[in-house]
Amino acid sequence: MIDLSWLFHLASLFPLDGMDMRFMQQALVALVLLAPMTAALGVQVVYYRMAFFSDAVGHSAFAGVAIGLVLGVNPHISMPLFGLAVGLVIMFMQRFSALPSDTVIGVVFSAVVASGLAVVSRNNTIARDLQQFLYGDILTMTETDICWLLALFLVFILFQIVAFNRLLYAGTSGVIAKAHRVPVALFEYLFAALLALVVMFSVWGVGVLLVTAMLIVPAAAARNFARSAGGMFWWAIAVSLTSAVAGLSLSVQPWMGTATGATIILVCCLWFAASVVAASVRNERQA
Repeated sequence: MIDLSWLFHLASLFPLDGMDMRFMQQALVALVLLAPMTAALGVQVVYYRMAFFSDAVGHSAFAGVAIGLVLGVNPHISMPLFGLAVGLVIMFMQRFSALPSDTVIGVVFSAVVASGLAVVSRNNTIARDLQQFLYGDILTMTETDICWLLALFLVFILFQIVAFNRLLYAGTSGVIAKAHRVPVALFEYLFAALLALVVMFSVWGVGVLLVTAMLIVPAAAARNFARSAGGMFWWAIAVSLTSAVAGLSLSVQPWMGTATGATIILVCCLWFAASVVAASVRNERQA
């Protein structure tokens, strides 16, 4: 396993009570790695109109964990693998089915949720184990989880360097994408796979119920603040990172005592409210 002690040492320098404890350091490192990925992919999800896709993949966590527990497989392995499979199946069906995309996603969404509930209903012990994934808990991230998250972060950076502009072409117009010789199918499958994996890691942090918000709310706020696609990308990262750090900081305060994932999303929503005001003021000045 990679030595991440230097990362945890940097995290321990953050001016927050409790940062001398390893689980807090791990939570902060995990959020700093996860937030930029969800923000950047959220921008692309907005362009591709794939919010329902991320919701379907997020809810597949139930089935992935349940199947893993039944088969004796570590849920931290079965969940991302199952989510990856669901994401690729959805993308395949979207490309080769005559049905609208939202219909295809709705069918797969129903199948994975029903599968998870069917497995859970047969075993009460599994039902108790699934509560963690329903609400999420970034404080339970282990050093091994963070190693995998770091590897995913490096893949994410490489993918964005290569694919960001190409995905914008594909999302804007298939004609423009073809004119720039973009292999649309390849990049769509790669994007779906990366998005599915990031969603699975986000489930560990904020839970199934809030995973879509982790993608959409920072991107929505960024769209109000920014005036270009590039600006939206960086605004989304700024909103997501500050919300993640502020949410963690607030949630561990004795006077707050709220779930970290929920607190992060609430801070994101405050950012969105501020962005609506900023956009309104800007539009009035331009009128």
